[in-house]
Amino acid sequence: MEIRRSGSQPSGRGPAEWFSGTVRVDPLFPASAPARAAGNAVTFEPGARTAWHTHPLGQVLIVTAGCGRVQREGGPIEEIRPGDVVWFEPGEKHWHGAAPTTAMTHIAIQESLDGKAVDWLEHVTDEEYGA
Repeated sequence: MEIRRSGSQPSGRGPAEWFSGTVRVDPLFPASAPARAAGNAVTFEPGARTAWHTHPLGQVLIVTAGCGRVQREGGPIEEIRPGDVVWFEPGEKHWHGAAPTTAMTHIAIQESLDGKAVDWLEHVTDEEYGA
């Protein structure tokens, strides 16, 4: 058994290559072989969001605070709130982030395939975000 105490792992800023706006990433648990799942708590300030991306084995988001947005390629922008659980299929191109005027925090869980958990793509434009 292992207990990871709250505050024992440093927060990090979401890299500008992968995020627009101010984003904080708090690691929760890494993938520990033979398991492949890892999790992070991610907080997006109002208007902040990920770039478009995919996950080889899919991704689960569990919204814990605030109000956010998610979109899969070709689909409408959906509002998400605390208690909502979002599943993105393996390889499904998508983005997620905060609402324009409200911050949002979610827990993101994804598995790695051959050591890779995400493929980052282009940034979500202001026009796409505001659609």
